[in-house]
Amino acid sequence: MKIFYAVQATGNGHISRAMEILPHLEQYGEVDIFLSGANNSLQINAPVKYRSKGVSFFYSNSGGLNYLDTFRKFSPLRALREANDLPVEKYDLVINDFECITSLACAHKNIPSVNFGHQASFHSDLVPRPAKREWFGEWVLRNYARASQYIGLHFNCYDHFILPPVIKKDILDAEPVDHGHITVYLPSYSDAYVCGYLSKLKDFRFEVFSKEIKQPTQHQHILLTPVDKDGFNKSMIACSGIITSAGFETPAEALSLGKKLMAIPIRGQYEQLCNAAALGKMGVICMDAMDQQFPTVFENWIKDEKKILLPKNHSTASTINYLMEHSLKKSEYQQGWAYPELGIN
Repeated sequence: MKIFYAVQATGNGHISRAMEILPHLEQYGEVDIFLSGANNSLQINAPVKYRSKGVSFFYSNSGGLNYLDTFRKFSPLRALREANDLPVEKYDLVINDFECITSLACAHKNIPSVNFGHQASFHSDLVPRPAKREWFGEWVLRNYARASQYIGLHFNCYDHFILPPVIKKDILDAEPVDHGHITVYLPSYSDAYVCGYLSKLKDFRFEVFSKEIKQPTQHQHILLTPVDKDGFNKSMIACSGIITSAGFETPAEALSLGKKLMAIPIRGQYEQLCNAAALGKMGVICMDAMDQQFPTVFENWIKDEKKILLPKNHSTASTINYLMEHSLKKSEYQQGWAYPELGIN
């Protein structure tokens, strides 16, 4: 079997998940990777057959999206040209982890695909949303990477097609300890912004993972260190708590380790608001932003003895087995999806 696997490279979560599931996918056939996007710190440790700048989100330094950079670096004509050139028709199975060019290619060439990943779960209305839904955010989640089938991942199995998170083996096999530090990963904030608030909390040690520096740097009780998978894993396994954005992979890993978690969603990213709503229902402390209230919220959070543990009752192998057993074959494909607004029927 020939498998086409499209991986979104905006942020690190998609790449981290891809590296975990790739060995399991390769047991079913030959896998060619399409890496799309240009805003990530982790490198994919596998051969990449196709590459694209894709559509990447860029962040400001104060917790939100940088809309100017995001739109300035996106070329619709380039995306359509790349979609036309992408040879999805040569594959027995197309797996799409929220990547729009692959979706366009499959629509144009009438090829079935499976949208597999966290964003696929939002095709269910049973998945938690914020109190105020955003119509554009909902439209993006449902239309950015259309497919002929959806298999989602989420903190809980909210619907029949939603599976538990894919947790890295390093995390699943780890024995959590507490060395007294707080692990911090907030990629939409600058180091100066984050350290400005953490510097006021002198009774605590922080390990801040940064996209700005190349070498570890100690500033009193704050250690700034480059984003690195192994280093981040070790820091999480040994921390007292984790402060991060309201993404999916890192909060899921933190909860699977039984670690105290605080989530601060990236401003303007609707998916993160939805994740924060789900985490809030589970009892996780979520802030709208890192602001003047942060020191007070932090002090209350660190004293809270409540533990929220994500069950480790689902293996990556069983997830991929489900994906392969339930994925549509070309002969089973039913037509009926399109991008009429782009002239693709």
